[in-house]
Amino acid sequence: MATGTPATKLLTSAGVKFTEHEYLHDPNSTSFGLEAAEKLGVDPHRVFKTLIANVDETFAVAIIPVNQQVSLKSLSRTLGAKRAAMADPAHAARLTGYVVGGISPLGQKRLLTTVIDASAKDFETILVSGGHRGFDIELSPSDLAELLSAVFAEIAS
Repeated sequence: MATGTPATKLLTSAGVKFTEHEYLHDPNSTSFGLEAAEKLGVDPHRVFKTLIANVDETFAVAIIPVNQQVSLKSLSRTLGAKRAAMADPAHAARLTGYVVGGISPLGQKRLLTTVIDASAKDFETILVSGGHRGFDIELSPSDLAELLSAVFAEIAS
């Protein structure tokens, strides 16, 4: 693959079918996921963002549609935790090895507990960050869940 991010390397080594989608990222954009949906011409419900949450004494990944917010209450309930809060963006970047706005759920420094919003199962394929701003990967939600040992739950609002 031309891009060669940790995410694409993981997918390639696992033999998972995926499609790369590149677009010209606007450095002034602050809503990275919505920018991806718009520039790629994809329904925002099919483009998912990767969020890092501090759940009790550890960290977890929440993967939700870019046009929605994570329900921290639902996330913590799904994980059997007492509380959840969004991780500091700088800490999320250090923890995953990716820059904010380009955090992929795939190929992170270490595998974190992951929850994918159940709405992903409504689509044959979804898009997630490929590992840098301006680059998304399209793959099946079931392949994504299998690679991440993730669960599906209603965590978006």
